[in-house]
Amino acid sequence: AELLEAESKSYHGPGTCTFYGTANSNQMLMEIMGLHLPGASFINPGTPLRDALTKEAAKRALAITALGNAYTPVGAMIDERVIVNGVVGLHATGGSTNHTIHLIAIAAAAGIRLTWQDISDLSEVVPLLARVYPNGLADVNHFAAAGGMGFLIRELLDAGLLHEDVRTVFGEGLRPYAIEPKLGADGSVAREPAPETSGDERILAPFPKAFQPTGGLKVLSGNLGHAIIKTSAVKPERRVIEAPARVFDDQAELNDAFKAGELTGDFIAIVRFQGPKANGMPELHRLTTVLGVLQDRGQHVALVTDGRMSGASGKVPAAIHVTPEALEGGMIGKVRDGDIVRLDAEAGTLELKVSDAELALRPAPVADLSANAFGFGRELFTGFRAMATRADLGASAFGTA
Repeated sequence: AELLEAESKSYHGPGTCTFYGTANSNQMLMEIMGLHLPGASFINPGTPLRDALTKEAAKRALAITALGNAYTPVGAMIDERVIVNGVVGLHATGGSTNHTIHLIAIAAAAGIRLTWQDISDLSEVVPLLARVYPNGLADVNHFAAAGGMGFLIRELLDAGLLHEDVRTVFGEGLRPYAIEPKLGADGSVAREPAPETSGDERILAPFPKAFQPTGGLKVLSGNLGHAIIKTSAVKPERRVIEAPARVFDDQAELNDAFKAGELTGDFIAIVRFQGPKANGMPELHRLTTVLGVLQDRGQHVALVTDGRMSGASGKVPAAIHVTPEALEGGMIGKVRDGDIVRLDAEAGTLELKVSDAELALRPAPVADLSANAFGFGRELFTGFRAMATRADLGASAFGTA
């Protein structure tokens, strides 16, 4: 019952079944990068305004094709300014950690080199303006009601943190996105200036009242490799932990250990063989639930994994996307039960407290990954997994080495 209650809280805000993970974060990024129509991200389906926006989007899609009168290929829109705007939007909303991979892959496809360090550097100067799950209790419906994307974009533009001189699917410039969509008297979309004040400053803050001065995404580095950590939902007193390792080759192993009552005391869970080459880097949502329960019991816990957590990386300190991954010989593969690991989100370090000499003597781990090649269409993607670049290079079948 304790686990089910925690899982329910992890995926749902109060009085809603809307999950704020990658899907909603994708919509936000597409709008702030000018790849959605202004105000289109969070209008609920099945409403007259959504229908009007859909009709408008269809007309605009035809207009910007090569046969239309406003030809706007995506290659003419995505440049360095648009990529930076996407990163700024990610930080300002505390969005999905998945975008530390997606944005790098998008940039690479456009011939632009974006790095984790670039993302981390921008986090130091972009404040957190939105408190939406998992960084708060609100869902995206609350966010939209408080002012939504129009308010957020206007605040960031006025603060000089977004490039305004970009080309979008709507036309020239990002300022037309600082709006609130309404349903016009004739059933079409009418756009009004974004509200001057937030409808709820506990959810959406104006720039001078930011929830924190930084975006809350950080790069960790050390002898375990490089990783991403999302600190915006982690209490400051939990951002540094040094504890013995508990090693698992699958999230199901950790769940089984939890159910058996074996996860006692303080520890750092090492969940390896979850990277792009190993099994296509699946979501590891259930790890957050289990570790959250243990943290609520008073244990000091953390997670280190070469897998992904998406929007579910919340109150438990989690060093994710560890690269190099275990299958590529990453040091995460040489961690053993009982080794002391230190995760310091303040200093930006991730260290295995074992001597280089001892680590050099440890053999590379072997895991049975045969089950990853079958079922749910996995057979089709065997070649892609083999070609996948590292997480910090976009985890794609193309990219820069």
